[in-house]
Amino acid sequence: MQKGQKTYQANGLISEEAYLLLKKENIELKEKIAALSQELLFFKELAENVSTVRAELLYYKQELAQLKRMIFGSKSERHIGTDPGQLSLGLDAETVVQPEKETEQITYTRDKSDIKKGSAVRMVLPSHLHREEHIIEPEEDITGARKIGEVVTEILEYTPGKFYVEKYVRLKYVFPKEEKIVIGELPSFPIPRGNAGSGLLAHLLISKFVDHLPFYRQVQQFKRQDIDIAESTISGWFTASCRLLEPLYEKLVSKVRGSNYLMADETPIPVQTKDKPGSTHKGYHWVYYSPLEKLVCFDYRKGRGRAGPDEFLESFRGMLQTDGYNAYDIYEKKDGITLFGCMAHARRKFENAKDNDPQRAEYVLERMRKLYMTECEAKEKGLTFEQRKELRAEQSLPVLQELEKWMKEQLPDVLPKSSIGQALTYTLGLWNRLTRYIENGQVEIDNNLIENSIRPVAIGRKNYLFAGPHEAAQQAAMIYSFLGTCKINNIEPLAWLKDVLQRIQDHSIQKLDELLPTKK
Repeated sequence: MQKGQKTYQANGLISEEAYLLLKKENIELKEKIAALSQELLFFKELAENVSTVRAELLYYKQELAQLKRMIFGSKSERHIGTDPGQLSLGLDAETVVQPEKETEQITYTRDKSDIKKGSAVRMVLPSHLHREEHIIEPEEDITGARKIGEVVTEILEYTPGKFYVEKYVRLKYVFPKEEKIVIGELPSFPIPRGNAGSGLLAHLLISKFVDHLPFYRQVQQFKRQDIDIAESTISGWFTASCRLLEPLYEKLVSKVRGSNYLMADETPIPVQTKDKPGSTHKGYHWVYYSPLEKLVCFDYRKGRGRAGPDEFLESFRGMLQTDGYNAYDIYEKKDGITLFGCMAHARRKFENAKDNDPQRAEYVLERMRKLYMTECEAKEKGLTFEQRKELRAEQSLPVLQELEKWMKEQLPDVLPKSSIGQALTYTLGLWNRLTRYIENGQVEIDNNLIENSIRPVAIGRKNYLFAGPHEAAQQAAMIYSFLGTCKINNIEPLAWLKDVLQRIQDHSIQKLDELLPTKK
């Protein structure tokens, strides 16, 4: 007899049979509890699997929605490859076999040139082009002098829709008594030893970086006007023009760095490198915009790492407005810099989440619409910075407080990997930066102004595919800086660039500010 059983019987509480029955029931109960625990664990794992599958399903649904936008959306056209099994409609053009061309051998003789091998040779300008002749007399007093000849220099020029040649005829005189010869002095040209005028150079650059026409397409256009210019010649003119504009670009960079309020963003640009033959390297244009001075600066870097902004903004002190890219996080704690966020980037997250969770996404978008209505009201009324700050405190602050409280309540109820979950996480993670703008009337609600400057780069890279080597990408950054500043200040870029290329050779380096495309 077991000890427990003797104790119960000694006290007269239970019989032996009852004790054994109770013990058996206890064992069965433990077995049932163990079985239920196993079932509970199974259902828990099943619930976790269901939750994972639901999250993956939502992810794939939003990926599908995004692909549909890319393919069928109205913002851009996409080329979709044809299905090999699809029947042909018979509308394809027939392949015409070209007959072999007859060839003949031609021999001729020519005078041996005195030009040394490897030296630059000026292109002969077509004779059918109109000539605008400029007669240049010597600066010396030519009284009593006899004309003995002239030296002709021809510069290929361009006005919209028309090529022409500016012909500079420098008259030469001799003083018989003094045995002295004088000649008119040429004006300065953008490329001293070239025959491309400032108007033509400006047209080439504007056509590529504003109208997005690669140089090879411009060569094709010129041929239709019987102007045969090699693409290598145009590339050389481009390099020479950029070299001429470098001091002005450095002045622009200096003024942007000296601003106390900057917007920053970045955009990729493919470049060709020797390290990747047959493919391209992804470089980046880091863009900095000063809203108060209305100056834009593109700074090319080989990568998207933190080194780019660290170097450019090393001496910067003031207000910096960016998106949520983590390369900018360091400026949250840097002395002398106040970091602001971009509401447009946050809004875009919820715009993309409408297919995933329309109700929550529309709720946030409606509140953000009120914030932007306040900004529109301030702009339409022409409020000062201080007045805009007061208007934001009155109208925008309550909306932001309500929105923050609502998002914190909703976050635990959404799947983290869903579009709406990512939108809520992104926005709440940057909330302090995003709402800091209401404390300063100078700061904008977003950095859309800088995105407008980046848009030409996105359009251009679709046309000319890559920027060339790293040096060409930096030269492109220089031109984009000038043309972006022209756009912001409503300055006609072709006229400005032609004027600068014509004047900068003789312009004082101490007064380069006068040449920047800003309102004087």
